[in-house]
Amino acid sequence: MASPQTLFILGATGHLGSQFLVNLAHSPAIPQLRVVALIRKLTPETQAKLKEIYKDLEIVEGSLDEAAEIKSQAEKADYVVNCASSDHLGSIQAILAGLGNRSESTGVPPIYIHVSGLGIIGDNSRGEFVAPEKVPHYSDIGFTIDQCLPTNPHVDCDTVIVAAGTRKERPIRTMILFPGLFYGIGDGIRKTSLLLRLYAGLAVQAGFAGTWGPGYSRVESLHVKDCAEALVIMFKAALEGKADEGRDGLYFAAAEQKVELREMARLIGDVMFEKGLLEKGGSHPLPPEVIAPFSEGGWSLLGSNTSVTPARLKLLGWEHRETRKKSFYESIPEEMELVLKDMQ
Repeated sequence: MASPQTLFILGATGHLGSQFLVNLAHSPAIPQLRVVALIRKLTPETQAKLKEIYKDLEIVEGSLDEAAEIKSQAEKADYVVNCASSDHLGSIQAILAGLGNRSESTGVPPIYIHVSGLGIIGDNSRGEFVAPEKVPHYSDIGFTIDQCLPTNPHVDCDTVIVAAGTRKERPIRTMILFPGLFYGIGDGIRKTSLLLRLYAGLAVQAGFAGTWGPGYSRVESLHVKDCAEALVIMFKAALEGKADEGRDGLYFAAAEQKVELREMARLIGDVMFEKGLLEKGGSHPLPPEVIAPFSEGGWSLLGSNTSVTPARLKLLGWEHRETRKKSFYESIPEEMELVLKDMQ
């Protein structure tokens, strides 16, 4: 019997990455794979949890800065899924170099699925109010990276990935997922979203929960389980030869709900104030010294509006079922309980 093909995953212990492994393990449409996971800080507990999620799993200890190890693992993999940092150019270049070598040696183009984000299309409104009809709207069908502001996050890295997915020599089958803000308590190792953990940490620094500018920015969101299922559906379509790839392999993931970042911060602030963790509740603009370390990238991500249609995923049959069960705002109180417990 032929040995299973290999999937190399980065970000396997994160909110989305570990949820993807859960969904992958329970997907009858995906054949059994040998999974190799790059883990930065390996503990016996983490190892046990990962192997409980996915049985045929091997762990390689290392960080995103270890390009040689990443290149080596990518060269040995049939597929790579990157749920780690969207903008770590060195690790992305290492993945593409390894996959390019594999393509050349086997004659079979490997698959690379990369998780980016909708911050790439942000309008840089600096948190000021913009009428919904004046916010640029995009469909992923017909979307190209050069439509984005060149200073926006993800542009540089995603341009490199698309280039690798369109070349004729050492070809790679590339696909990029651009999710909105994903939230909700997951089934994987990391239960809570990075966004709520970030805002809670900044609230402790400032003494209140706050926003970039006045916080009128409105963005897409979706439940982490729906985001993970989008990755599984993309992967399945690629295995079946039905996926859009390369220049066309750009997939938006968003549900039919908008989140106003000012309202999100208000809910976080009220929860923390009620627990005696902040000096005041509600939402207020964050002081310059708190947001300065995030530079312009922070404004692009958290001071911009986004508006999209996820046409490609819909054509593949994707639905945001978990998002319909519990909205972003409804999820905040219970998710914040876990966030604050981890902070303590």
